[in-house]
Amino acid sequence: MKFLTAQILSFSRDRSSRIKLVILLRFLLALVALVSIYSIIFHYIMQYEQRSYSWITGVYWTLTVMSTTGFGDITFNSDLGRAFSIIVLISGMIFLLILFPFTFIEFFYAPWMKAHHAARAPTRILESTTGHVIITHFDGVTRTLISKLKQYSHPYVLLVSDLTEALNLHDQDYKVMLGDLDSLKTYELAQADKALMVIATASDQVNANIASTVREVSDTVAIVATANSRASAGILTLAGCTQVLELPEMMGRGLARRVFDGKRLAHPIGRFGDLVIAEAMVRDTCLVGKTLRESGLRNATGINVLGSWERGYFETVSPDMPITDKTILVVAGSEKQIDHYNQMFQSEQSMDSPILVIGGGRVGRATVQALADRGLDYRIVEKSPELIRDSSKYVLGDGANLEVLEKAGIRKAPVIIVTTHDDDMNIYLTIFCRQLCPDVEILSRSNLERNVATLHRVGADFVLSYASIGANTMVNLLGRMNILMMTEGLDIFEIDMPKAMIGKTVAECDIHQKTGCTVVALHVDDEQQQVMLDPDLPLPGNGRLILIGAPEAEQRFLKLYGR
Repeated sequence: MKFLTAQILSFSRDRSSRIKLVILLRFLLALVALVSIYSIIFHYIMQYEQRSYSWITGVYWTLTVMSTTGFGDITFNSDLGRAFSIIVLISGMIFLLILFPFTFIEFFYAPWMKAHHAARAPTRILESTTGHVIITHFDGVTRTLISKLKQYSHPYVLLVSDLTEALNLHDQDYKVMLGDLDSLKTYELAQADKALMVIATASDQVNANIASTVREVSDTVAIVATANSRASAGILTLAGCTQVLELPEMMGRGLARRVFDGKRLAHPIGRFGDLVIAEAMVRDTCLVGKTLRESGLRNATGINVLGSWERGYFETVSPDMPITDKTILVVAGSEKQIDHYNQMFQSEQSMDSPILVIGGGRVGRATVQALADRGLDYRIVEKSPELIRDSSKYVLGDGANLEVLEKAGIRKAPVIIVTTHDDDMNIYLTIFCRQLCPDVEILSRSNLERNVATLHRVGADFVLSYASIGANTMVNLLGRMNILMMTEGLDIFEIDMPKAMIGKTVAECDIHQKTGCTVVALHVDDEQQQVMLDPDLPLPGNGRLILIGAPEAEQRFLKLYGR
């Protein structure tokens, strides 16, 4: 009944629908008239055959013959009656088996499907929507971004121009809106003037078109776009982008940052106000073989150890945590304290052999540029001759070929960095290099977040995901979410002091045991953040906690104490 009422209302509002409704009524009147005429003729022919039936029987016979049911309980004896039956049968096939189904599909099923599709792939969002993120392309980066936005209950809408793709994404629980990406109307209906950010991750040409179109709707909304070539960065800025992300360069610098050079062991990976978060390497230092308690790091440098990375897994801090040559500490402190750590544990040890980089694409070139800036030697393996820049640093050939790798110096390389754009190839090369050099440090790139665990499992010491680095950067650019995506699987977030924790000490709350998160600092009345907290002092009600943890731990904390 609801559907019928909705259909009638829809028909009454739309002129084309009203015309269709008139046609439908005419069809029904024609059908009723035809049944009536056939029933009358039925009586006359039966009287001709000297038989008598009721009017109801005439209608009954007409409908059974027209619908081709033809029970056979009432038949004509004369050729006239049989000829009439043929006419009724043929007209019934035309009306009930062809025209009636067509009419049903045209006036009932098709409108229902249209309404159903419109509900799954709307062409506009609510006018009251504000502070949302508009995503204009669905790929690995935005898939990861959407999962993070969902985690923090932040509103978003994904624009899709193809109906089939929109319906498919809706069925995967994505909030979609159907519309052309180069249409001004699309962004007006998406409330772009009220949005917090518009994100474009398609080709450089499409991104430029999107930015220019959005700027016609709003001069103030932030537009973040990815650039697939360095030359496009300036063009995208001119098109209206407020931030252009060159993800290959960012990934290259991230991979190069992980290379140990014996001098600068602690590298900042993010800031939260005045608080510096860094990854501190311990290889070839006096810390290896000790527990965290035995190291005395806090007393010696003032930094606060938050946890450690080892083969892709983040372990929260524990006094009895062993420190190995594969351990990478995650520490927090001031810039001065981080510098103190570097001065205290630096060594004069230098790399005698070049670092081996497999893959000479944008990520590979960005990686070796970052290595060169640090004064580190390298060799890069690339199979495409057109990508060769310097014959003294490049080795032409396939990275999966043993002879090519040996020519590039894999047997003596202190670090191997795998940077191809194909995850399957990166997994293959990681296995191959680990088999050739069991003790070498292997850093690898992953395009999709789901392949990070696989690369760690097959032997990579560190993996940087293209999808995650893009999504994390975009989340950080949102600014007001009070979340800092540090690196793969590690977030720092700030939250108002939960009511359940006011007046209690950190030790009493037992946050780490309950959630897996670790308290980094306490921010009170906009005063300077305190890196080291006294676990025995009561927590104030006007403070904000800064915590660190893996996404799963973070989710448990938010579920337990609220957002």
